Amino acid sequence: MSRHTKLLVVVRDPVTRAVSDYTQTRSKKPDIPAFESLAFRNGTGAVDVAWSAVQIGMYAKHLERWRRYFPAEQLLFVSGERLIADPAGEMARVQDFLGLRRVVAERHFHFDAAKGFPCLKRPESGDGGGGGGGGNNKPHCLGKTKGRTHPSIQPSVVLRLRQFYRPYNRKFYQMTGHDFGWD
Repeated sequence: MSRHTKLLVVVRDPVTRAVSDYTQTRSKKPDIPAFESLAFRNGTGAVDVAWSAVQIGMYAKHLERWRRYFPAEQLLFVSGERLIADPAGEMARVQDFLGLRRVVAERHFHFDAAKGFPCLKRPESGDGGGGGGGGNNKPHCLGKTKGRTHPSIQPSVVLRLRQFYRPYNRKFYQMTGHDFGWD
């Protein structure tokens, strides 16, 4: 792989990520078992690390493999939480990492309260956004599969998953040099 290749990896709280993955699957297969029965092994009650929704959030394990092929300076970990709370700030980090002029700024975002996500405004002609706008200034929002209401998960289940992910999160923070605040 080229030494000029740069990877952007969007990460979010692994517990929220697992619930989101489950919500996505449930939208396609409404008859799947309850989240709790998938997250924990029958009999032992241990977290089921074979379930893909759990595996995805074990970021430190994935990063160990990626580091065999990509040095740290070729990877940028984008906070999914910050992408929602401060999209312009997080996009500034992305543009800097990619060596791009900062074009995407606060004025390019509109928060959609119904979805709970920011939408990207199409740039006006001549605003430096590079898109010309074409007269359509309607914000571009995430599709129907994003922003779904998550099912209510028992606090004890969330706590057990937070405890499970804690050592993975801490290792991930150490590996990336960034505390994402998921503990």
